[in-house]
Amino acid sequence: MTPKIELHLHLEGAAPPDLIRAMAKEKSVDLSRIFDADGGYAYRDFNHFLSVYEAATSVLTSPEDYARLTAAVLEESAAQGAVYTESFISPDFCGGGDLGAWREYLHAIGEAADRAEAAHGITLRACITPIRHFGPDRAKPIARCAAETAGDFVTGFGLAGDEMAGKPGDFAYAFDMAREAGLRLTCHAGEWGGAASVRDAVRDLRVERIGHGVQAIEDPGLVETLAEDGITLECCPGSNVFLGVFPSWKAHPIEKLRQKGVKVTVSTDDPPFFHTTMTREYEMLSETFGWDDEIFAEVTRNALDAAFCDADTRAKIAKKLEPAA
Repeated sequence: MTPKIELHLHLEGAAPPDLIRAMAKEKSVDLSRIFDADGGYAYRDFNHFLSVYEAATSVLTSPEDYARLTAAVLEESAAQGAVYTESFISPDFCGGGDLGAWREYLHAIGEAADRAEAAHGITLRACITPIRHFGPDRAKPIARCAAETAGDFVTGFGLAGDEMAGKPGDFAYAFDMAREAGLRLTCHAGEWGGAASVRDAVRDLRVERIGHGVQAIEDPGLVETLAEDGITLECCPGSNVFLGVFPSWKAHPIEKLRQKGVKVTVSTDDPPFFHTTMTREYEMLSETFGWDDEIFAEVTRNALDAAFCDADTRAKIAKKLEPAA
């Protein structure tokens, strides 16, 4: 199986439905409304998806729960060929933004990640995210949690949630705090907010990666800027098509962006919610755009170059990619 690198994965959004159902049963919580007849997650639109996501997350109430979640997610990712994954994790869901509680959650997640690396050969790094629709004031204690635990495991800082809530610049204080702590920066933009949201994120938050970013295709000047400045896009085509950002795989701009020199990468976002896997993303990219081993290798190199990890980790991951090359 081709070794893969994934830069855009929400930890809770990757929770297998069976795991959430089991935890709900253990805690006598009725979550039957969030599942369909086949046992998958059920929702009507993006806003309802956010509600279902938060309902599923509601049964993850302890560090031990997050250790179980991390183990399940990494086992599945490794089964899809991922050798390196960066996951968005929010202290909002892990202790409510309290620094002491966050440290306990983070310790449990980190230990589970170490066990997964030993068992499956997959390396995890954490990108800490405030939740955009919780507001900029709420983002400040989350940034403090990130800054206080920055290091070998916590390496990035981003912004997730409802992209239409406020402006990227509203969160500049939190991003400045993370930057001063040495964290690398990304931001969800250009999934729902159009090309302007990408431009705003790059200008106002000075990020080096954009989560999604695909609506940049609407602005040729912005596309040129992204290419010239080497801003990497964390593209999640299966997610975009499933949610209706684009009507079909053929209409997705990932190949047009790549041809224009933008550094694109491939991720799954919230895979069980969008009925996808890294394997399916690769299959659909090959089928739709004719991507071959050479292009996938290029995209994987983009991901490795843009990964929020130290030089030693990057070199270790590079060796795992050698058989594919």
